[in-house]
Amino acid sequence: MDKSKRRFFKSKRPFRRRLPPIQSGDRIDYRNMSLISRFISQQGKILSRRVNRLTLKQQRLITIAIKQARILSSLPFLNNEKLFKMKKRTKSTARTKGKGKGKGKGLRTGKKKK
Repeated sequence: MDKSKRRFFKSKRPFRRRLPPIQSGDRIDYRNMSLISRFISQQGKILSRRVNRLTLKQQRLITIAIKQARILSSLPFLNNEKLFKMKKRTKSTARTKGKGKGKGKGLRTGKKKK
């Protein structure tokens, strides 16, 4: 077979069809935490529609449900582990005053301008 015709030749390998993430019986609601938690990343961000494999309507309903759950404090805005790591880092790195490029008033040596 010649190379120009080979490009359009479809592969015979079957692909596995993935099940939709939301079944027809699932209610998209802010109280359904087991469903909502599947569509949130480790950092607490809402995953995109392409990653979730949702329809536009489903993604909109999931987003609204996640935001409602955050407002009602049943879901955190940020992941607690990330906050905990940030707090540890800020405590351990104490900043000291030194010579820097800032415009702060520090001790100056040298000639005075007239």
